[in-house]
Amino acid sequence: GEWLVNFLRGDMGESYRYNMPVQDMIAEKLPTTAILILMACGLMIALSIPIGVFTARHAGGLFDRILTVANQIVMAIPPVFVGILFSFALGSLIRALTPVSFLSYGENLPRFILFMLFPAMSIALARISMSVKLLRSSLLDEMEKPYIRTAYSRGHSRDTALRRHALRNAMIPVIVFMAVSAAEMVAASIIIEQVFAIPGIGRLLLASISNRDYPVVQAIVLILAFWVVVVNFIADILSQYTDPRIRLG
Repeated sequence: GEWLVNFLRGDMGESYRYNMPVQDMIAEKLPTTAILILMACGLMIALSIPIGVFTARHAGGLFDRILTVANQIVMAIPPVFVGILFSFALGSLIRALTPVSFLSYGENLPRFILFMLFPAMSIALARISMSVKLLRSSLLDEMEKPYIRTAYSRGHSRDTALRRHALRNAMIPVIVFMAVSAAEMVAASIIIEQVFAIPGIGRLLLASISNRDYPVVQAIVLILAFWVVVVNFIADILSQYTDPRIRLG
């Protein structure tokens, strides 16, 4: 209780191992992890929606069948294994990415973004596949509903009805799934930071657990829990904005 009261006052205690304020240690590492998670979320949103809409528009076509098979394969691969493959391919084969090549955003922003792109993709890839599959299924389900037939009767084409009417309703389960995925990315980022030797909060957490540095562990776990709560709160707001029926309920 005393620790929690101090935490709310901005005092996270002192590290047993490094004899320095925990908040200073976290402040140094947190931006890197936050950027990694935000990049992974951005990739998931930027790729899932257009690909999902495209596959729904061309359902049953060659591209749709190929992507369906690829999705099943990608969803079965754990993010940590994807990260290992990226690290091996880019580090060992073409020497484009090695742990010593990491530079912070303050030292070299373009190189930092390029380096972080591959860990972010490792985290996001499976969730992109799941989001595409969910959006495709949701869109095809919406396209069979009566209000779409009404849109046809008003002269709308299939593509117009899909974009203007079906997409908004189809996005509701996708938004919820993306929110859950954003929360889960915290756990995935911890392992990915180890794979790519990224000096973020995940590596700090694992090192602190190994060293039994409890003040650091407590602070990081509380911050990660706060992230999960905030992301789900944002998902609730977006769901209500997307579907007025939720607000009325």
